[in-house]
Formats: sequence, C-alpha cells, structure tokens
Amino acid sequence: MITLKNSIMKIRPVTLLLIALINLFSVQLLAQKKNQPIQLESLLEQYAKEYYVLHPLEATQAGINDYNNQLEITISEEYIKKAKALNQKYLTQLAVINKAGLTASQLLSIDVLTYKLNSERERLNNLLEFYRPVDQFVFSFPTKFATLGSGAGFVPFTTEKDYRNFISRMKGFQIWVDQAIANMKKGVEQNNTNPRASMEKVPPQLKPLFEGTVEENVFYKPLLKLPTNLDSASTVKLKKDYTAAIENFIKPVYKKLHDYIVADYIPKARTTSGLLNNYKGKKEYELWLKYYTTTNITAEQIFKLGLSEVARIRKEMEAVKTQVGFKGDLKSFFDYVKTDPKFFPFKTEEEVLDRFRSFLDKMSPQLNILFNLTPKAKFEVRATEKFRAAGANAQYNKPSRDGTKPGIFYEVILDPAQYNYFAMEDLFIHEAIPGHHYQLAIQQEADIPEFRKAYTTSAFAEGWALYAESLGKELGMYTDPYQYLGRLNGEIERAVRLVVDAGIHYKGWSREKAIAYVLDNQPVSSVEAEQRIERYMVTAGQAVSYKVGELKIIELRERAKKKLGNKFDIKEFHDEVLKDGCLPLIILETKINRWIESKAVKK
Repeated sequence: MITLKNSIMKIRPVTLLLIALINLFSVQLLAQKKNQPIQLESLLEQYAKEYYVLHPLEATQAGINDYNNQLEITISEEYIKKAKALNQKYLTQLAVINKAGLTASQLLSIDVLTYKLNSERERLNNLLEFYRPVDQFVFSFPTKFATLGSGAGFVPFTTEKDYRNFISRMKGFQIWVDQAIANMKKGVEQNNTNPRASMEKVPPQLKPLFEGTVEENVFYKPLLKLPTNLDSASTVKLKKDYTAAIENFIKPVYKKLHDYIVADYIPKARTTSGLLNNYKGKKEYELWLKYYTTTNITAEQIFKLGLSEVARIRKEMEAVKTQVGFKGDLKSFFDYVKTDPKFFPFKTEEEVLDRFRSFLDKMSPQLNILFNLTPKAKFEVRATEKFRAAGANAQYNKPSRDGTKPGIFYEVILDPAQYNYFAMEDLFIHEAIPGHHYQLAIQQEADIPEFRKAYTTSAFAEGWALYAESLGKELGMYTDPYQYLGRLNGEIERAVRLVVDAGIHYKGWSREKAIAYVLDNQPVSSVEAEQRIERYMVTAGQAVSYKVGELKIIELRERAKKKLGNKFDIKEFHDEVLKDGCLPLIILETKINRWIESKAVKK
C-alpha cells in the first residue's frame, strides 16, 4: 500500500509547478467571477432590499408589502446610525468592483448609486434639518401621514390585513411625533428653528386631525370602503378596532403636536425668513443647493441667473401684452389677468377638473411626434383634499407598480368661482403629460435595477417637468395668448424662485421683500405669493432645482442639435433623457454627451 505522503514525493517538480499555476489561475478566475455583472446585479438587488428594510414606507410605495406594518422614524438617532452604516457598507463594496466588461447600463448603475450614497452621507453628517421636522408645506410628514391615512396615497386598503397594518403604523406615528417634539426642543436650544411666519400656518392644518367626531376625521375615510369579502362579525370588529386606533392614537398625538407648536415652538421660532441667521445656516444652504440641484452651483450664481432669466421672460410677457392690445404697464396687465371676470369661468370643482382632462385629447397627435417612450400606467386628475389644501400646491402622485392605482395630478381648488383659468394648460403639461406622469411612470416601468426605479432627484424630476412646459407649442397648446402667458408665468415663477430663494437664504431678504418681488414679476394674488414664499422659507434650495434642471436639459438638446445636424431626432433625445430613470444632472450630462458622440460617428 502506497501512502499519500509517498505518492506526493513521487510527483515531479514540473508537475507541482503546473498544479500551483492551475490553483493560482483558479483563484484569479474566482476573483474575476466575483466582479462579473452577476455579482454587481446581486449587490444592487441586496442594496434595494436593505434600503427598504430601513424605509418601510418607500417599500410600500414601490409595491413591496413585506413591511406594511412598520413606520420608519427617520429623525431618530437610531435610524441615522443605521442609515450611515448602510451607506458606508455599499460605498465600500462599490469601490472595489472591477468595471471591465460591464455594460453601459451597469456602469450607470454604479455611478448613480455611488452618487446617491455620497449625497445621503453628506446629508446625514449635517443633521441640521432633523431639528426642524414639522412645517406647513405638503412635504411635512404629519401632513403626508394624514394623506396616507385618508386612503388617497399609496398605502393599500384592500384587505383586513391592510387595515390592521395601518393600525400598527398609527402606533408608530406616536413615536414619530414624540421624536419630532424632542428634536424641535433641541432645535430651539441651538437656535435652529423654522420661521415663525411659516409655523403659524401649521396649527390650522393639525386641528381637523384631532377635533370633531371620529367619523369626520380624514383617517376614518378608509372605513367607508371596507373590503367586500369580510363577514359581518369581522366587519364589526375591524371597524371597532380601527375607530379605537383613531381615537386613542391619532387624535391625541396630533393634539399633542398642535399644543406644543402653539404654546412652546411658535413663540420661540425665529422671526427671520431665511437660513442665514439660523444655526450654521450659511453652510446648510450651500449643502441644500448641492443636494437639490445635483451640481456645484453657488448661491451667487443662482441669484444672478435668476435676475437674467426674469429679465428675459418679462420681455416675452411684454410681447403678449402688446399682442392682446392691453394698454398699460406689465404690473397693470398682471392685475387685469388676476381680476377680470373672464378669467374665472367656473362654477363647480368638476368643471375645473374637466377642463384639465380635455387637454390630453388636444395634445395626443403631437405627443406621437415628440415621443417614442410613453407610460403604460393610467392617470387621473383630482382636487386636493380639503384638509391639506391650505398649505398645498398642485402636485403629482406616481402610480402604483401593480397598476391598481393610477398616477394622480392633484390641484388645489379652494373655490371654483375664484379659480383662474389662464395657466391651466401649462400646469397640466408640468404635473401630468408629458411632465411628471411621463417621467415617473416610465422610470417605474423601465428595465433598470430596483433602486433606480425608486431613486429621484429634484433637479431631474422637476427640471424635466419644467422642460415639458417648454414643449407646449410643439404639442399644439398655448394657441390662446393668455394660455401662453400662463406658460411664461410658469417659467418666470421658477426664475423668480432663483432670485427669492437665494435672496432669502443668502442675501438676507425679508419675507415681505420676497413677496413683493413675486408680485412685481408674476400675475398671482397676494395670498399665492405669500404661500409660495413661505414654502421657500422652509424648503431651502428645493425650489431652485426646477430652473437649473430645465436649463440643463435645454442646453443638452441644443448641443445635440448643433453636433448632429440632420441626424438629430427629438424622439431619440427624449428617449435618452427618460429611459434610464432619474439621474443627477452631472451624470445626465455625461450620458447625453456619450450618446451624441456615438451618433455623430455613425454613418
């Protein structure tokens, strides 16, 4: 019998060298395999899963229902610690991926996720806004949670389990409010508060959420549409439990938040409008500009760009004034458009909504000329619910992934008789088609990794919607000069934002000075101007992203037309902008430049 030791001894040195080389080659192959596309796809898939564990509401919005009974407390120290760890974990893994042999889409995924993680890390390392978690704007979580609880949002209410899951989220909301109050108290201590003028709008928004009977509460609305497959006993039990949750969890906690804001927060809130005199406010504004614009544009550049754009658009408004034969200056023309009875033709809310709905038929033939990619998802036009209308603007809610809920364009209609029609076409193009509905629905339906389906940046999403407004004449719209004035009003609103946002947060403008600037340059009411300025006061930097994004897309389109000449196809350009989902502007520009070069060399 020959032992293993003796057998090995008899192997020639050359053979041993060969085995060693084979082993080395195998290790190298294994290492390469770990960096192949399948490994990247696995990494991206795992990131999405771990991200949704940390963000249950976003998971629900994406149609992933594994965490529908959970509510993330994104303003807590525990959450921030976990979010930082998740970001660092994947930044480390992305940094060592071998990019050789990867497709353009896979390389794009690496770039987008790396940008996303770095951006989030910078935000988490500067926790200034975490101490201002409540304000009057529609983004504020107490308002958002009420929208979800009313059944108007993305939270499903189709089975008994859905209702019981939301009861659990109602319990979680109590934890969120307690954390918000604790954070706001710390904010007061460090001179880091929201402006008093904006916060005075919050109590009237909160009152309907705890006053009155439970049947009048917006959280009761899902009980009006219970699942039909429940037996009578289950129906009675569910109604009892759900009603008790509203009484015991929702109403008391909204009252608690209301009372704290009225008695303690508002009296101590800052009287200034912008971040400049807030705790580390100058640095925070710089961070928000980078976060929202996905560029390195400075506050001074924003301010100067705004002044330039306002001057350019005012000239176009003057041309419209001349076209319609109005005698008087531009301010008088604005007053005329704001007040003349002919601009207020509606008697009912439904008449306003039907006018919006008619625009799609008008645009349909031209849409086929401008777009190859169109969304499969349906959309609807609805009036904003009354409980959140006071602090709301027009907005778009994207469709559910499973197709059960359409994309929804919400418009604020406080009084139909006082609803001005002159800017309706422009608003529809922005919020619905081919604005937000096209961009967000196409993104969800695209063949891209999960995290990219859900990823959004304000500069791209809002920039696209504003760019879509510029397509109005190509879409057969704006044939009425007043509707074109509405387009110019939409454009100058975003240009005015550059001036007033930087004015408030960088130049130290007062609320009143900013409101006056809006009224001098836009045909809007004083109430609308006030509402807009108070929005910008609590969402520093977000409002400037629209114009920055629009101008970048226009710049890329003009660059492509100049470089490609008769090879330029507007459908293909729009495909390239939309097909890969939302991108940081710095990445979008690189991507479009590559597309231009690849088309230019083709015969």
